[in-house]
Amino acid sequence: MNKPLIKNKSVRAAAELALNTFILSILTGLFAGVVVTFYNICAGYGEEYSVKLYTLILDNPAFIPLLVIGLAAGALVIGTFVRFVPMIRGSGIPQIEGAARGVVRFKWYVTMCSMFAASLACIFMGLPAGAEGPSLEIGGCAGSATGNLLRRNLMTKRLQIAAGSSAGLAVAFNAPITGMIFALEEAFRSFSAQVFVTSAISVITAILTRNALRSAMGFPVGFSFDSFTFNEMSVTGCMYVVLAAIIVSLAGVLLYHMVMLVKKLFKKVTFFKGAGKYIIPFVAAGAFGLITVYAMGGGHSFIEALGTGGTGDISVKTIFGSSVVVTLIVVVLIRFVSVVLDMGCGVPCGVFIPMLAIGAGLGAVLSVAFQAMGMDPAYTDYLIIICMAVFFTTVVRAPITAVVMVFELTGQFTNCLPVLIGVAIGYFMGELLRLDPIYEKCLDMFIEEENINTNAKKERVNVTVQPDSSADGRIVRSLIWPAGGLVVEVVSAEGHRFVPDGKTKLHAGDTITFECVTASVSDLKEYLYDIVGKPDKAETSQKKQ
Repeated sequence: MNKPLIKNKSVRAAAELALNTFILSILTGLFAGVVVTFYNICAGYGEEYSVKLYTLILDNPAFIPLLVIGLAAGALVIGTFVRFVPMIRGSGIPQIEGAARGVVRFKWYVTMCSMFAASLACIFMGLPAGAEGPSLEIGGCAGSATGNLLRRNLMTKRLQIAAGSSAGLAVAFNAPITGMIFALEEAFRSFSAQVFVTSAISVITAILTRNALRSAMGFPVGFSFDSFTFNEMSVTGCMYVVLAAIIVSLAGVLLYHMVMLVKKLFKKVTFFKGAGKYIIPFVAAGAFGLITVYAMGGGHSFIEALGTGGTGDISVKTIFGSSVVVTLIVVVLIRFVSVVLDMGCGVPCGVFIPMLAIGAGLGAVLSVAFQAMGMDPAYTDYLIIICMAVFFTTVVRAPITAVVMVFELTGQFTNCLPVLIGVAIGYFMGELLRLDPIYEKCLDMFIEEENINTNAKKERVNVTVQPDSSADGRIVRSLIWPAGGLVVEVVSAEGHRFVPDGKTKLHAGDTITFECVTASVSDLKEYLYDIVGKPDKAETSQKKQ
């Protein structure tokens, strides 16, 4: 009598899995692909417009006071905007990571529209702002939209936010693998098959959507740093990589501590209800933009200009007739200060590419120095890109993303050993000097500033795995548990009690004890029921009796 019922439950569970994994992921990819593609097109126009505007002002210095007034007014508007919509503070990456882990809740339509408008305004005003961070947040909003509009459970919503984030970053870079790896390494910090499949489907759909839209509108489909040529490195070349990686990673450590220091200092600025602090990075960006065009925008043009095509001869637009080396040092310092001010203040703009630009610039300076010491000029391009990855790894602490990004953004797949050496040193230096991943640290500070989970305390909840639920037949580490929680005990259907590990397989009838810091036990139970299945009312009442 029970067999048809079990069969129907299995069919229903399979249909639910197909809906949550495939259909929702495709919808997320479509939504993210469309919105993020248009956002990046607008950002490209914004960078072009700001360069023309600053060139006009340089030709007519009488307009400089007007530029300063405009930037100050824009800063107050953006600062007020961020005060009312804190989800768009900074690049948005820490907040969307918190949402993917179930820690932060937000209204997707408010966050998406606000970040779209505010970050574009920053780009139009000439700030050294990248589009990649906002693209990731906008993609996460698209994932939240599909989960909410189709009334999915909390676990599915979290998966779609991560998938949308992957899609957003992949569209911004036209780098699908980088987008997927970043979501796994940053959003969930675990390599779950469920997260991988969901993200992969969304990324593929989003990239196809992006390419179709750009092709239809006459825009180039590809994106990579084509000016770089990688050559095989000898053992001597690898020694230069080791030295460069140590120097660049120390610069990454300095940036991290400077950002934390500036964040503390900006908290003391209360002018115009805190919005006044935004005047500092905005006016500084205006001054930097008048010095060099390489100080504006995300940094794509600067990184591309550093490529030598394998010749080792770096040729960039010099500043006021100075040498190439002086120009590189000035640009790196300007971009370093800009990133510190933007992150410290919380300007709604991306710092993903700007950080890469700092690393690449440092690599270019070191390449010139190493050539004077006898390094083969043919190693220059590779060393510049390696330094870019090292700086990113030290600050963000995402080494796998860094390695994949190097090859995917350049289209060069020759000799991966030097990249691995450089990235490993960058990660080790971060560990040695006890750096938290910067996005993790920013998320912790955001949670504290916004008083999220102030009444939370440690709770233990017991739930039973139901037949054909997400947990039935799955190992513990493959499931998306509530953030910061842990399965501390399992009692099998036969009554055996044990402490599980990540490889423990759960079965219907197992009772698990889950420990988590939460402000609402009922919300925690509802989330767990999404994973283990909600018991029937008859079964619940029978247990009470």
